[in-house]
Amino acid sequence: MVKILSFEIFYGVSSMFNVTITIDESSGVAMYEQLYRYFVGEISSGRLKYSERLPSKRALSEHLGISRSTVEAAYELLVAEGYVLPKARSGYYVADFSPFKAGERAETQAPACAALPEKREFDFSTASVDVSLFPYSSWAKLNKEVVYSSPELLQRGDRQGDIALRSALCDFLGQYRGVSCTPDEIIVGAGIEYLTGLIVRILPDTAVFGIEDPGYSATADTVRAFGRPVRYIPLDGGGMSVKSLEKSDVTAAYVTPSHQFPMGVTMPASRRSRLLKWASEGEGRYIIEDDYDSEFRYFSRPIPSLQGMDSGGRVIYMGTFSRSLAPSIRIAYLVLPKELMPRYRALYDYRLSTVSRYEQAVIAAFLSRGLYSRYLRRVGNLYRRRRAALIEALSGIEGVKISGDEGGIHFLLTNERYSEEELIKRASEAGIVFRGLSPFCHGTVPLSSTLVVGYGGLEDGKIKKAAELLSSAW
Repeated sequence: MVKILSFEIFYGVSSMFNVTITIDESSGVAMYEQLYRYFVGEISSGRLKYSERLPSKRALSEHLGISRSTVEAAYELLVAEGYVLPKARSGYYVADFSPFKAGERAETQAPACAALPEKREFDFSTASVDVSLFPYSSWAKLNKEVVYSSPELLQRGDRQGDIALRSALCDFLGQYRGVSCTPDEIIVGAGIEYLTGLIVRILPDTAVFGIEDPGYSATADTVRAFGRPVRYIPLDGGGMSVKSLEKSDVTAAYVTPSHQFPMGVTMPASRRSRLLKWASEGEGRYIIEDDYDSEFRYFSRPIPSLQGMDSGGRVIYMGTFSRSLAPSIRIAYLVLPKELMPRYRALYDYRLSTVSRYEQAVIAAFLSRGLYSRYLRRVGNLYRRRRAALIEALSGIEGVKISGDEGGIHFLLTNERYSEEELIKRASEAGIVFRGLSPFCHGTVPLSSTLVVGYGGLEDGKIKKAAELLSSAW
């Protein structure tokens, strides 16, 4: 049956929205997707213009005679693809979108290869990892086993992730990270950015997010995309400053305590305790623990998670396989406190997991059979040797100082003989790519003449040559 609905929705003193949508109930296309396609057409054509407000979910669901969850699903898809921006306690607004017009392609579109970054022989990017030890044979064997023995994986799975993976994660996190949880509290998702957005939606609309400064810029971008306020909280020698946090209006503090990015600070137990005390003393306060780079420690065993110290249900724990296995494995996970699970289920009741069930099954077997732990030991030893060799080579360069190198696969390099900009420029001319510390600073003054050095993807055989080139360049 095909229905054409056309009407005007009033949702303010002078605000009005004209809706003319064709709904085909026999098309096999979900109602939320038909609604999503309608709004994409309106925005792409320019009929819905930048900053115009969409009708409220309640108004639209009442006039279309469909559930609010259907409207919400369509709106969230529009938000995820950048057509619409949500604003807290205000609604949904059309994003700045410039539709493509016929005839523009030949003049304005650059060749596809022009957008690719230039490949350099020596790339000290923090996004790279070493895949030379990736367990290809084990991975291929598990994939084959899963494909041929588990046809049920073609069906829909649990929205939180398959129970086999959540159970394996629960055992692994408890044993290696000291995380206290049950499989029912674990949610699997396609990357840290996706799960961060999920957390933002689950926490109250009044939540104010505190981000480490210096810190990972994409986290603040994700929070702002949902219309939530961000406060930058400075660091000191122990990580996020609790004193500064207490003076702010923050209710959700996002921290990377195992190996802070980019400063490399490991948060001591005393600071973790003070942070938990801050969370427990305020209504609706939470700590979001991104367990970044926790797998790799070079002078001690991995420090137990902040979540494992929490007895009040105030820590939301997150981790990912992208850093330890490979960037293309977009599988991340979070552990929600029990009191937040009803809110999650209410918001995501209609959702499916964002990770392929076949990938979930492979990771689950990789964990439960001890292959992941074995791999971490091998690659951890590789990074330990590489770190030592690189520091030794760089330390021979006049003026160079190293810090933040106790774990993870990056550290800071300071050379006060030149400015940060000059260090990067001279290294680039020698064919070496670095990124400075200043882009990660938002309110704090960065350490002068300091670079962020990632060595995960640097081949061992290139360390000596890279140091020689830098010695000459600097």
